[in-house]
Amino acid sequence: MKPTLPRLLVLSACLTLASLSPTFADKEPAATRPGQPKDGPSITWVNEPKEGQELPTGVTHHTFHSDAAGQDVGYCIYLPPDYETSGDTRYPVIYNLHGNGGNEFHSFEDVALLHEGILSGKWPPMIVVLPNGGRNTFYKDSYDGKFPIETMFIKEFIPYIDQTYRTIAARHGRCIEGFSMGGRGSTRLAVKYPDMFCSLFCQAGNVPHTSDNFDPSLPDEYPNNYLGPDFQNYLDNDVYKLLEKNLDQIKGKLRIQIACGTQDGGHLPTVRDFHQALVKHGVDHTYIELEGLAHKRTEMIERLAPIWFDYHVESLRRAAPKDKKSEKKAP
Repeated sequence: MKPTLPRLLVLSACLTLASLSPTFADKEPAATRPGQPKDGPSITWVNEPKEGQELPTGVTHHTFHSDAAGQDVGYCIYLPPDYETSGDTRYPVIYNLHGNGGNEFHSFEDVALLHEGILSGKWPPMIVVLPNGGRNTFYKDSYDGKFPIETMFIKEFIPYIDQTYRTIAARHGRCIEGFSMGGRGSTRLAVKYPDMFCSLFCQAGNVPHTSDNFDPSLPDEYPNNYLGPDFQNYLDNDVYKLLEKNLDQIKGKLRIQIACGTQDGGHLPTVRDFHQALVKHGVDHTYIELEGLAHKRTEMIERLAPIWFDYHVESLRRAAPKDKKSEKKAP
């Protein structure tokens, strides 16, 4: 992958987009709107690589047991080149969440780019964890208990990773990101649990007003068939409500970067909504629109390759405690 200077349209924090109307999403058939999946949620708890698929250097596949799911669940993990020879050194972690229809075998382009950057000295050694979030779950818990994805990830998987690998097991050593459904999920989880992450990179992840979509008269349609009949569940999963609720823990503590293509009509409207909400509440963040880009993950990575991990690295640097000894402590 040859890094090229990305063509960017960066909207400053003072830009007002209220005059844009109607939104692209308003023009789309309901069946194709993000957040209105035509297929129900599903998950294969442990997957195998596709035929002929090779894992990148440093990546291995494993399972852990989830009590919430009552299943072993697959994940992939990238360990930096010096991990086995660095004694008791602990490493920051990036949790990369896959898009809709994906599984734990994902985002290998990101990992390969990071590996090259570590070898060249561009970026410091870091761990990347690739969890399995299923299809159409958006990394939320379903009200019926069939898909405890959020509980599994926050309360079981992250503690498991911290206990199993030499991570910096604290907010100042933990980043989260993802593309599409992964960007949507990572954004909600970071804003809901800002004490767990110091950096968020939303890559073309839709950011809907979940509580506005509550309609008990349509129990078989998303999100009602996933979040259930209790309106409180929609408030508890609405990024905009969570932003207001956790503002004191977010401002100055959780760094947020957002990127989306200007031709990504299904995602750009709510991404702009979220950008404006951050502006309204005075949350410093970085917002990038890539000119002419549609909903294409690989092209986004290629166009932003020279700076792809810079934001997380800077977030980790700013969040690091002055006493470096704290990173040596066991979790």
